[in-house]
Amino acid sequence: MALDKPYKDVPGTTIFDADQSRKGYWLNQFCMSLMKAENRERFKKDERAYLDEWAMSEEQKQAVLARDLNRCIALGGNIYFLAKIGATDGKSFQQMAGSMTGMSEEEYRNMMINGGRDPKWGRS
Repeated sequence: MALDKPYKDVPGTTIFDADQSRKGYWLNQFCMSLMKAENRERFKKDERAYLDEWAMSEEQKQAVLARDLNRCIALGGNIYFLAKIGATDGKSFQQMAGSMTGMSEEEYRNMMINGGRDPKWGRS
């Protein structure tokens, strides 16, 4: 029996729930592997070869290679795990979040300093 998901009514937002967790299991496991320096080095040396060691879908692998974090999230990635990719690339979480919103790092920082987005943003 499918669960009712009233939280799905947030336009432009992917909620990381049990279904997303199952969908992104291997993507998120790959991200967590980047916590080890030797794995970060292997990934940087040959990204595709390292990704091919994981039971991820081709679409997930392509999203990682393109650093399309919004696509990674749609494919089951959890932002806290995906942050390991940004850290491997030498990017701050703020830089990553800015890129996901179409803002520069400075624009994103200023938006957050000024209280973030209006709570009514994107609600139907």
